[in-house]
Amino acid sequence: MSAPYILYIYEHCPFCTKARMIFGLKDIPYERQILLNDDVEGPVRMVGRKVVPILEEDGQFMAESMDIVAHIDAIGKPVLTGKARPEITDWLHKAGKPLYHLFLPRAAAAPLPEFETTSARAGFIRRKEPSVGSFSALLEEKTDELTQLNALLKELAPLIQTPEAVNGELSTDDIHLFAHLHSMSLIGGVVYPPEVEAYRQTMAELSRVGLFDGIAV
Repeated sequence: MSAPYILYIYEHCPFCTKARMIFGLKDIPYERQILLNDDVEGPVRMVGRKVVPILEEDGQFMAESMDIVAHIDAIGKPVLTGKARPEITDWLHKAGKPLYHLFLPRAAAAPLPEFETTSARAGFIRRKEPSVGSFSALLEEKTDELTQLNALLKELAPLIQTPEAVNGELSTDDIHLFAHLHSMSLIGGVVYPPEVEAYRQTMAELSRVGLFDGIAV
């Protein structure tokens, strides 16, 4: 019998990471379907626009990562019961720009299934490159952004209360924070303080969303 939930994703997509996490944290089985990055027809047929993640349940479709998270967490006993902290929101905001600049060109070059065709990879580069500049240049000149990220990770370390939950009790902060750290794992040269390393490894195990460490560039 197939799982009642199908999640359509890209592996590199941080919003997809958020949706994937809740299934692992809740121990709810689901089927993962990875779309080609240039597949427009599939998402449009399901939800009217090119977007991921998309949850299919009983022939019905739902987009928006945090809507999916809330929907799945409401099944049975919720797990995201902790409160969010403004310090985590502030950290996520500060880390966003350098992470985005370093992550996009590495995602475009990574051996990921959503880019298994030339047109899918080329389309991603064509759409995303204008927002950050030349991908090839960013791959070569990463010093400033990498220095920023490593400094920010030192700031994050004392904010982590336990390896199992950044605020001591699972909350939406964990969904957002691990999605950042998951994207960061594709970037070579990132230095994780012990508290951050323990957190990201524990959260990867609890959420059943593996890190990109093995293909980091």
